Amino acid sequence: MTLNFATRLRERIMDGGHLCVGIDPSRRQLERWGRDNDASGLEFAALAILDAVSDVAVAVKPQVAYFERFGSAGYRVLERVMSDARDVGLLIVADAKRGDIDSTNMGYAEAWLSPGSPLVADAVTFSPYLGIDAIDPVFSLASQGGQGVFIVVSSSNDEGRAIQCARTAQELSVEEYLLEEIAQRNRTLTPGTIGAVYGATRDRPRFDLAQLGGPILAPGAGSQGADAGRIGRLFERCEPGSVLVNVARDIGDAGPEKRSLRDVAQRWRDDLASVLA
Repeated sequence: MTLNFATRLRERIMDGGHLCVGIDPSRRQLERWGRDNDASGLEFAALAILDAVSDVAVAVKPQVAYFERFGSAGYRVLERVMSDARDVGLLIVADAKRGDIDSTNMGYAEAWLSPGSPLVADAVTFSPYLGIDAIDPVFSLASQGGQGVFIVVSSSNDEGRAIQCARTAQELSVEEYLLEEIAQRNRTLTPGTIGAVYGATRDRPRFDLAQLGGPILAPGAGSQGADAGRIGRLFERCEPGSVLVNVARDIGDAGPEKRSLRDVAQRWRDDLASVLA
């Protein structure tokens, strides 16, 4: 029997820590590493990061945009990265941020969550701004396969706040509404199928994150401003093993040497272990 995503994630976190390493081979990173901004440079950087953190992180989060900018060549690299990550036992969160009407969302779900797809991941990120009800087919497929869907609720970038803090007709902020909708669905689907992307740079919401019923993916650590202490205070009431903290630029900027990449990742892993349950 396949364990649901939240259970698998909790076991990994309790055993190996809260660190998710973002694999973000952007133009900036490739240039910083002295590599050409092409599919070859992309492959070198992505695999170097993966190799360096494979025994330190519990998950990796490839940012799909940095791969798909090179078309089919980029997707071939992404498929290899995901396959290699799976082979070394890392959980994979595909940071695709898809989101459309329900029929189109089903196509996205089949790409990122179907067992036969070369892009199949343990979890995938989705944007809810065409309506969270439109993502229901994705939730159903994820529930059936023991996978997860992270809904972008409160992003780590300030540009998103105008929408996320806007008020609904019921006088809830959009982010509060989304958290309540996620909690409600987690009570009817396989427990823990739906998680929330909640930026580590944000303040604690009025909604009690301990009642979410699913995991939290927290971007914004390091270069975006959130240190381990802030992260610990923000998520101190959450269920043990439910918070996965993504660190990307801080680790990537330490490369390309493997030892430097690993050292920064290990420091983050240890710092997060000291503040999160």
